[in-house]
Amino acid sequence: MKTKIFALFLVSFLYCLTVSAQSRSPKVDPVGQWKFEAPYAPEGYTTGVIEIGFTEKKYSASMNFSQLDYKVIGEKVKFENDSLSFLIYVEGQDVMVGLKMETGTKMSGKAVYYEGEIPLTLVKSVDAEKK
Repeated sequence: MKTKIFALFLVSFLYCLTVSAQSRSPKVDPVGQWKFEAPYAPEGYTTGVIEIGFTEKKYSASMNFSQLDYKVIGEKVKFENDSLSFLIYVEGQDVMVGLKMETGTKMSGKAVYYEGEIPLTLVKSVDAEKK
C-alpha cells in the first residue's frame, strides 16, 4: 500500500516538474519601425519602412517607400496569433499586406495586388528602439 502511494506521489511530482519546465513562447510585439525589402516589387517600391503603432486598443500601420518619399496609411489593421495584416492603396490599387512574425525582430510575408504577390522581409529598426 505504501509503495503504491509513494509511486503515485513520485509520478505526480515528475509530471509537475515536466510541465513547469516547458518554456512558454514569448509574446512578440509588432509595434515599432520595421525596415522592409521587396526585391521583386516595381521600381521605387522595393525598400522602405513600415511603422506599426498601438493606441486606444487598436493597431495602426503605415508604409514609407524610401526611393519615392511616398507614405501610405494602412487600413483594416489586424494583429492576431503573431500575424499582421493591413490594406493599403498604392497608385489607385488595393494592396493587401500579410506578415508573420518569425522572431521579435524579424517578419516575413507578402503583398498581394492585382498583378500577383510580392514577397516581403522585414527587420525591426534598432535605432528606433533606442530613442
